[in-house]
Amino acid sequence: MLSKISLASVGLTLGSLLTIMGFVAYALDYATLNLAGFFYGIPLLLGGLALKAAELKPIPFSQETAPEVLALREKQATPTQNQIRKDVTRYRYGQEAHLDDALQRLGLSPTDEERPVLTTIQETTDEGRYALVLAFDSPLIPFTTWQEKREKIEKFFGPGIIARLENPEEHKVNLVLTAVAT
Repeated sequence: MLSKISLASVGLTLGSLLTIMGFVAYALDYATLNLAGFFYGIPLLLGGLALKAAELKPIPFSQETAPEVLALREKQATPTQNQIRKDVTRYRYGQEAHLDDALQRLGLSPTDEERPVLTTIQETTDEGRYALVLAFDSPLIPFTTWQEKREKIEKFFGPGIIARLENPEEHKVNLVLTAVAT
């Protein structure tokens, strides 16, 4: 649940409230509240602003996960699949984009401008096995480049994963990471 809450918003809200309280206490000549408001409120407000500037919002699910897929996830999902799902569906700070390091290591992000952007994820089944679908907007990296990197992608996200690539429309790439049945 905490991963669904923006620390930047919490810092901004608490910092604003404490700072306003400090100004009101100053106007009403309440020295203790004045000090607490200024000494805690302003740093919290500034910290919230800094976090907001470095905030990366969670990636949404393209559709709600069915209960049978959730049950399959509990049985078959690899630690890598679980880590990816958890990482991209929570607020992140200090990163340019979700999976930016992985894309760079795979040779799919030569520059920040060319980097594919993860737009949605989906949990589904692929021939009776749990699959995590990562949908990318990839206008500058052609699908053929993705296909050339398929084996490298599979090794990078493995073991226990089969990588499949789909090109649902121009400039879109779906990376399907399917758990190998155990």
